[in-house]
Amino acid sequence: MKKVKKKINSAILIIGNEILSGRTQDLNVSFVSNWLNVNCGISVSEVRIIPDIEKRIIFNVLDLSKKFKYVFTTGGIGPTHDDITALSISKAFKVKYGFNSEAYSILESYYGKTDFNISRKKMAKMPAGSKLIYNPSSAAPGFKIKNILCLPGVPSILRSMMPNLKKYLMKGPLTHSKSISLHTYESHIAKDLDKLQKKYLSRIDIGSYPFFRSGKVGVSVVLRSINKDVIKKCEIDLLKIIKKKKLKMYKI
Repeated sequence: MKKVKKKINSAILIIGNEILSGRTQDLNVSFVSNWLNVNCGISVSEVRIIPDIEKRIIFNVLDLSKKFKYVFTTGGIGPTHDDITALSISKAFKVKYGFNSEAYSILESYYGKTDFNISRKKMAKMPAGSKLIYNPSSAAPGFKIKNILCLPGVPSILRSMMPNLKKYLMKGPLTHSKSISLHTYESHIAKDLDKLQKKYLSRIDIGSYPFFRSGKVGVSVVLRSINKDVIKKCEIDLLKIIKKKKLKMYKI
C-alpha cells in the first residue's frame, strides 16, 4: 500500500431496496468508515442509499467515481434476481459483463460441481477486467473496477473481506480526534465554536453533538484533524472557552 501525505476522500454507495424500506438496518457505514480511517487513512465524505434500479446505480456510480478517489459499494452482488450491481456497473463503464474465470473456479470449488447451480454461478459474473476482492467467509468474491470497490451487503461477510482491500488502496494520513463532553446546551456555545472553527479554517473540523445522560443534557465537542498539533492547539483554546463560561466537563 503506497502512502501519500494528502488527505484521501471516498464515498459509500449502499444499494438495496431492503435498506430503504426499513426491513434491514444498515450496519456497514460506521464499520467501513472507521476501518478505512484506522487502517488506510481514508476518510468517507459522502454516503448515498439507493434502490436496486439499474439507472440509479449507473448514475450514482459514474457521479461518485468522478468526485472521489474511491467509491465503496455494498449490496447487490448476490445470486438473486434483484442483485444487479455488477451488471449495472458493467453498463456504467461500457464493458462486457460475464464470467470471471478465477471467481468461477473459486465458487465451483466451494460448492462442488453438483451444487454449483445457475443462481450461484451468477456470483461469478462481473465487469470485464475486474480484480477480485477475496471472501474468506462464503467464497463469493467482491470486485474492483477502476476506482469502484464492490462489497456484499451482509455485515459479517463484508467485515471479513475488508483486509483484502488494502492492496488496492493508497494510504493517506490518519484523522485524529479529541472529544470533550460538557454539561451545557449547544446554543450556549454555538457562537464560540463558530469563531473557533473560523480561526482554524480547514485545518480542523469541529463538531458538536447533544446528548442526554443520567437525566442531564449535555454536548460533546469533537475536534478532528490529520494534524495532532492542530488538535492540541484547538483543545487549549476550547478549554479557555470552557473556563470563561464556567462550564463543567462530563466525566464518563
